[in-house]
Amino acid sequence: MDARALKEGVVSARLDPDALSAGFADLHAPLGDHEALVAADRCYFCHDAPCVTACPTDIDIPLFIRQIATGTPEAAAKTILTQNIMGGMCARVCPTETLCEEVCVREAAEGEPVQIGRLQRYATDTLMEQGVHPFSRAASTGKRIAVVGAGPAGLACAHRLAMHGHDVVVFDARPKAGGLNEYGIAAYKSTQDFAAREVDWLLQIGGIEIRNNMALGRDVAMADLRSDYDAIFLGMGLGGVNALTAPGADKEGVLDAVDFISDLRQATDLSTLPVGRDVVVIGGGMTAVDAAVQSKLLGALNVTIVYRRGRDRMNASVWEQDLAAAKGVRIVTNAAPVAVHGNGAVREIEFEFTDDNLTPTGQTFRLAADQVFKAIGQTLTGDDLPDLDGRKIAVTGPGRTSVDGVWAGGDCTAGGEDLTVTAVAEGRDAAEDIHAALTRT
Repeated sequence: MDARALKEGVVSARLDPDALSAGFADLHAPLGDHEALVAADRCYFCHDAPCVTACPTDIDIPLFIRQIATGTPEAAAKTILTQNIMGGMCARVCPTETLCEEVCVREAAEGEPVQIGRLQRYATDTLMEQGVHPFSRAASTGKRIAVVGAGPAGLACAHRLAMHGHDVVVFDARPKAGGLNEYGIAAYKSTQDFAAREVDWLLQIGGIEIRNNMALGRDVAMADLRSDYDAIFLGMGLGGVNALTAPGADKEGVLDAVDFISDLRQATDLSTLPVGRDVVVIGGGMTAVDAAVQSKLLGALNVTIVYRRGRDRMNASVWEQDLAAAKGVRIVTNAAPVAVHGNGAVREIEFEFTDDNLTPTGQTFRLAADQVFKAIGQTLTGDDLPDLDGRKIAVTGPGRTSVDGVWAGGDCTAGGEDLTVTAVAEGRDAAEDIHAALTRT
């Protein structure tokens, strides 16, 4: 084993460039033309297709697969994008194994579903690579809408509003648009700067202005937005991170997993990213898995995910859990952190076993750790927000909030699933409701 992999502490360049490149290659290679035809031919084109019901954006999946099968992937792409303008990214990151593919009739009969996600990517990539934008704007309405957040919900809302002829200004706190797609997705799921390319493609509709480095409450006030715009859509996601309350959590080497993933996504040279030899990730969701797997791919020797409940309660899908295990990540469940040990920097983290109701058992253990990533959830930040439901914005129907003229969608709202595809659906549906409200006579 290379000595760099065994080096203690948090260091960079644990692996050679070839190994890094291989590890962060596209997780699912795109289908070629012949492969797509073969995959499409397996679809039964069900009349009452369960896959459509399972899709949060209601894509007519049998129709787009039939269009691929008949040699018209561009038409298939338009079928997809009509319902889900970010169908390209969703084809890469959507947990199809627990949505459309899980209920596929082929899955039920043979244990092998139609490759819906890969076929969706084939269609949307074909169209995008041609530089074609299949939608155009309606005549100008003279209405202006402010969208807060350039993530999946905000961009989907902005695009649909622009299609209806409204002018949209998108305010985003980050230097680049894309939100979770740009900053929060594992690098091996979205390669070749796809998130940024998809944003550029989406903006071809026209009528959308993006203002970066503009955070609600810091750079722009809700009161100003309400006075300057005809409607507001809030899709800023969750900007805060839940705190780790265990003693010693402020030691060097204890970091937020979302920041680690963001830094990795924005890095131009992966060999410059430091990673520990012994990495512990606290949490049980997709962020935890993404942080753990990417730590391993950067060359960490020992990577462990520790979750306070059982595996069946993890938010990460079974497929994602299996991916982590296949990459060499150990998963420990029913254990909660109780202390972080070390002289200034973390050296060990202590856990206590818990039962399924999170009741402490009194049994503790320690894991060596020179780097600990917190993936224990995010929180809503901002002032002067509409009424909350718990710790998120309360909404009814298609994103209506307690404030007249203000809609919301995506991760910042209560009740939904924290998925890109769900955020797109909520942004799209809110846009339709905003359009109806602004054009009602």
